[in-house]
Amino acid sequence: MGVHGLTSFVEGNHQFLTEMRLRDCRLVIDGCSLYFQLYFKSGLDQARGGDYDLFAVLVRQFFAALSECAVQPYVVVDGGMDQTDKKFKTLQERTQSKIREAHSLSRGSHGYILPLLAREVFKQVLFELGVPLVQCISEADFEIASLAKQWGCPVLTNDSDFFIFDLKGGYLPFSFFQWNNVSGKSAERYIPARHFTVNRFCMHFNHMNKQLLPLFAVITGNDYTPGKITDIFFSRVEFERVPSGRKSGRSSSPRIEGFLLWLSQFANPADALEMVLVILGGQQKGNLRAQLSTRLKDYQLPQNSSLAQYFLNPQPALPDTQGLPVALVSQPEWLLKMIASGQLSSFVLDVLVHQKVLLVAQVENSHLASSHMTSLSIRKTIYSLLLDKPKQESQMPQTSTQKGRGQGDMTKHSQGKGGLFYTPCVDEYDRHELNLKKNTVEAHQPASVPQLYLTAIDKASAQVRLQVLLGALGVMEHILQPLPSQLCLAVCVTFFWMNNCKPKPTQPLLQAILLGFVYGELSWRRTHPNGFSAVLCCMVWKLP
Repeated sequence: MGVHGLTSFVEGNHQFLTEMRLRDCRLVIDGCSLYFQLYFKSGLDQARGGDYDLFAVLVRQFFAALSECAVQPYVVVDGGMDQTDKKFKTLQERTQSKIREAHSLSRGSHGYILPLLAREVFKQVLFELGVPLVQCISEADFEIASLAKQWGCPVLTNDSDFFIFDLKGGYLPFSFFQWNNVSGKSAERYIPARHFTVNRFCMHFNHMNKQLLPLFAVITGNDYTPGKITDIFFSRVEFERVPSGRKSGRSSSPRIEGFLLWLSQFANPADALEMVLVILGGQQKGNLRAQLSTRLKDYQLPQNSSLAQYFLNPQPALPDTQGLPVALVSQPEWLLKMIASGQLSSFVLDVLVHQKVLLVAQVENSHLASSHMTSLSIRKTIYSLLLDKPKQESQMPQTSTQKGRGQGDMTKHSQGKGGLFYTPCVDEYDRHELNLKKNTVEAHQPASVPQLYLTAIDKASAQVRLQVLLGALGVMEHILQPLPSQLCLAVCVTFFWMNNCKPKPTQPLLQAILLGFVYGELSWRRTHPNGFSAVLCCMVWKLP
């Protein structure tokens, strides 16, 4: 969620943080925060598609540093959009902002765009290293905090919400986490860090009741608080002027500090909430109470975390089946397990739960169509696999629970020999020039391949699944015969790209791609001397 301005305030006032030597403990890690920080802090390439090799090296080095200090990591990453859609407007605004940043990078200016496969590379390295990882159904903050609370261990992230959660093990801001500066003797190696606890923070504000911090976060403003509530509140309250001696650091915010001192006069959250409601006033007081109370619950952690059992079980079951969105309750268990383990993208969750997706901006020529248009037919096949039902089911009228929350009827009706059929649709939010635009896309599998449904994918033969994959890519199976197995997918994808991209690739560009394949083959041959094939070498020079 993030509390507006709080990170700058805390990091600009170092008395809120204490020095810590991290070693020999559990550490819950916000995976999304970690891969963002590792990629951007290291100055890796953003403008030319991503520097994945160096990024993978960085990820390995990071976890090697933890291992050297006997720190056991548990990584939690975000899933799809919240099932209530309460943050969708914020996500749209961020996606629009990323389009502008991508355009800026394409013109040689500044911006921050995480390359599209960085998250997948991060997860793949963790799988190889055997680092425990779980992918949540939606945002991970609450689950991360709940797990850290149960285990009494610190959290590593860069999210200001963790200045609010009351965690015994505290919060380690990534900005001060010196993982590349492991120190100490061989038997007592440690990572220098700075440590934040709610108790220490509240001590600086007249020993205020720490249970008041969630109200502070909600009123100050986060991703879920309507901006007008924050604006109205601060326009009507005049805080006591903060003595200059209290300020230390140019990042200090008088408004944040003044609000915290104002809150410290209340003994409990109920009294403070009543005063806030009086200040906001108006005829909507009852609605405001309900709205603020709902937002306050976002910071109320349970006694036990569903992730604890997931991480500690050698063969983990699903983390939490009780809190699943309606659209996921009836999904096959193998699918939910693959989502939880991170083997399936959060994109799948957005399609199943919301029937809408936000397509991430890439650094590209904004005068041309979005590069996501190239893979449209692949996504149509994916939507069909996820959403299509057998005919006897697709002929049945949809109930409100089948339609999803707040989405209306995300289907297209068509008349066939057997009656009225329902074709699922997905709303795609993609770049059109420099603006975010919604396009409604019908789910569709190629007519030339066997019809495959989600409930039967795990039972289908390898041959049937291969036919569906090749059908989506527009490749005939005989093309694969002369190729080494490890390059079949790469060649098929390149073939699909050549036939669908606009503008068409030039011959030198295609030759460069194939030479890259050959270089990879040669590198792979060092460890697999019997597996090399010269087919691709010939292909490079036989291009028309």
